[in-house]
Amino acid sequence: MAPAMPQTPHKDDLTETWSFLEAGIDSVMLKLEEGVDMKTYMALYTAVHNFCTSQKAVANHQGLQAHRGAHLLGEELYKLLGEYLSRHLKAVLNESKGHAEEALLGFYIREWTRFTTAAKYVNHLFSYLNRHWVKREIDEGKKNVYDVYTLHLVKWKDDFFENVHDKVMDAVLNLIEKQRNGETIEQSQIKSIVDSFVSLGLDENDSKKSTLEVYRRYFQRPFIAATRTYYENESRQFVAENSVVEYMKKAETRLDEEKARVGLYLHPDVAKDLTDTCLDVLVTAHSTLLRDEFQVLLDNERQEDLARMYRLLSRIKDGLDPLRSTFENHVRRAGLAAVEKVASDSENFEPKLYVDALLQVHTRYQNLVDDAFNGDSEFVRSLDNACREFVNRNRICQSTSTKSPELLARYTDSLLKKGSKAAEESELEDMLVQIMTVFKYIEDKDVYQKFYSKMLAKRLVHVSSVSDDAETSMISKLKEACGFEYTNKLQRMFQDIQISKDLNASYKDWQDKVLDDDDRKRLVDAHYQILGTGFWPLQAPTSDFIAPIEINRTAERFSKFYFDKHNGRKLTWLWQLCKGEVKANYIKNAKVPYTFQVSTYQMGILLLFNEADTISYNDIQAATNLVPEILDPNLSIFLKARVLTISPEGSKPDPSTTFSLNYNFKNKKIKVNLNIQIKSEQKVEVDDTHKTIEEDRKLLLQSAIVRIMKSRKKMRHVQLVNEVIQQVKSRFPPQVPDIKKNIEALMEKDYIERLEGDEISYIA
Repeated sequence: MAPAMPQTPHKDDLTETWSFLEAGIDSVMLKLEEGVDMKTYMALYTAVHNFCTSQKAVANHQGLQAHRGAHLLGEELYKLLGEYLSRHLKAVLNESKGHAEEALLGFYIREWTRFTTAAKYVNHLFSYLNRHWVKREIDEGKKNVYDVYTLHLVKWKDDFFENVHDKVMDAVLNLIEKQRNGETIEQSQIKSIVDSFVSLGLDENDSKKSTLEVYRRYFQRPFIAATRTYYENESRQFVAENSVVEYMKKAETRLDEEKARVGLYLHPDVAKDLTDTCLDVLVTAHSTLLRDEFQVLLDNERQEDLARMYRLLSRIKDGLDPLRSTFENHVRRAGLAAVEKVASDSENFEPKLYVDALLQVHTRYQNLVDDAFNGDSEFVRSLDNACREFVNRNRICQSTSTKSPELLARYTDSLLKKGSKAAEESELEDMLVQIMTVFKYIEDKDVYQKFYSKMLAKRLVHVSSVSDDAETSMISKLKEACGFEYTNKLQRMFQDIQISKDLNASYKDWQDKVLDDDDRKRLVDAHYQILGTGFWPLQAPTSDFIAPIEINRTAERFSKFYFDKHNGRKLTWLWQLCKGEVKANYIKNAKVPYTFQVSTYQMGILLLFNEADTISYNDIQAATNLVPEILDPNLSIFLKARVLTISPEGSKPDPSTTFSLNYNFKNKKIKVNLNIQIKSEQKVEVDDTHKTIEEDRKLLLQSAIVRIMKSRKKMRHVQLVNEVIQQVKSRFPPQVPDIKKNIEALMEKDYIERLEGDEISYIA
């Protein structure tokens, strides 16, 4: 049989009421597992309600006294509950002294769980007190008055927690240290402790709000301090006994473990402090050691370890700054060494070898930046600085700073010419992208433009481009990198070629209408290109040339057609760029006649041998009107190919020699290319290009000076120089003496004048 429930107390009797309630609270507090039956529970609830409302029966005219009485009775009940909780917790505290370490944690958690669960029940029993007396006291600004549940927490903190938190934290920290040492622990225990510390954070101004003050003071601070001590000791010992690479692995593992620890059983609020502490101890304290290893890892291309170092040092303030300058110097040295390795003969240098050497270094370290340094923008900048240095200032560039853009242009030309080994369209496109990678670092972009445009002109004139698509793609890339002005003339050259195709079609139609069959037979089958003077980087012939009558007749016929169509225009024949084919019908024992591919100058020489088998040097020169600088190298090509023979034998072409057709000419190919560029012509061409570049630079500097002065009216000399540098540096790096020289030149031309105080003024 269940014990009989005590009689419900008289509602106005404090002693009787509290005695009844205390017995019920004891049942909740001490025998929570057994529970309290509903009837008893309701009787307890009713007793609290009756006691708190007992004074309401007092006569209405005594309202103020009634209010005061209820106030006093509520306060007594609240006070007695507080004293009960203190006694209960004192007993718990005494019992806790028999436990230590993990046993203490287990005891703390069990009692905390029992106490807070009971608090919810008791809080409900006293809900009427909460709603009326407690609420009124709080509203009136009374301190140290809380709802009944919060009162439990306050008492736990004051009467129990304050006496045991040191031992509890020692046990928690020992447990965490065991886990850090590799032992398996009961993580849920620490989680429960953390939750209890968080729950004890009460806002003094608002009991309904909670703070993390208790948790931070009693858990977080000692935990962070213990963490610092643990890792200071461990890292010091580990560094002394292991390599830097092994230490980095250890540090990274520890950082990951601590991050996981927050998710497993710590409060998220600790995450930043924990991470900062671990980084300070594990990384910042050993950052000098790590940085000293950086060069070794670079030298040995230890990409995975470099990535690990980057990840660690990127997490501390200014951690990567010293690495970036080390990386920049390393890449620069690697670039210079790569060029040194292939630069056996800088005069006759193979452009492909040079560009490949530059690209290999860039590609290697670009991959390193992407993979190991996570594409870090500052490392990208260091890479760019290093590449700019070794691309523009290396052994090949010692003789002239413009060698890099010239070689890059020659390599571009080799790719875009017919016969390029990069037959696949996609492969060629990839190579053009790589060219633009090197182009980005070229400082003298105007030099590249000049050489590129001359070579493009030759490819277009000689119809030797690998494809129009490839040419267009390259020009688009240059336009994207340098703007419309940089490629304007290149695009106009393409337009001229297209217009010339249409013009040739019109000319063919015209010939069909006006020429009879005999006239057509006498004309050479020719193709003409009309090139705009202002857009093509081509010069009129340096030598007068008497074209063969067969060529002359055809040229005059085309001129008549062109002038009829375009009145008032002038045509200048660029004989040095013309070429054609002649059939050699004279050669003995040739089943099929050989075809010689020749320049027009060479054609003029060979056609003379239709009239005689042997011709003197003077007669050849008189008939063609070619200067020795052009005639002699072309005769040498014929001699070397055994098309002609010389007398006296073994001599070099000069006025005392004669030349004869070789009737026994032999060659493995039916089509024999004799139109070979002469080295002396190449050198002259390069020198002319450099002269043009110098002239263009002078004009560019002067136009920049005038443009700046026109907008600013007055400027100090040093400001003008600096602004000119800013405006033209995208095309080439200007030298200050050159800028000053052009300022003086413009003063002489009365564009600008010097005022007092080193000031310059624009003359309108």
